[in-house]
Amino acid sequence: MRIAYFIGFLACCGLLGYAYYLQHVQFLDPCPLCIFQRIAFFGMAALFLLGAIHDPDGWGGRTYAMLISLAGLLGAALAGRHAYLQSLPPDQVPECGPGLTYMLDTLPFTEVLGRVLSGSGECAEVAWTFLGLSMPWWTLIWFVGLTGWALLFGWKSTRRHIFLD
Repeated sequence: MRIAYFIGFLACCGLLGYAYYLQHVQFLDPCPLCIFQRIAFFGMAALFLLGAIHDPDGWGGRTYAMLISLAGLLGAALAGRHAYLQSLPPDQVPECGPGLTYMLDTLPFTEVLGRVLSGSGECAEVAWTFLGLSMPWWTLIWFVGLTGWALLFGWKSTRRHIFLD
């Protein structure tokens, strides 16, 4: 369990590191949906790290798996919404709104969350692709994969060797 959770932690850190590389070295500024996807990856990374430190067994492993899966499913929903916005025809793309920092400074959090989830024109822009898929599609794949990883090892966390002694 400890190694499996640590691998999940390293994967999340690698993804976040690459996102920050794209932002600060390649000058690819994240849209609001990208920022919220980073928060979901950060949440998964923190839970994977806690799981690696704690090395849970039985229901503890299942609890970590469910918490990681919750963060992963929220991230997948955000990535799915982002991919959907990028697939819209240009005439159906929502207008660009104010930046996330401005909204957080001036609006209540619930309204900011609603506006971010509805998306904006900047979220529909495809500025990066790899193997024909844009960044939201890749993050969706990683969210699903890491969620599956957590569930696979969380549900197999009962240490059967205890019963063999």
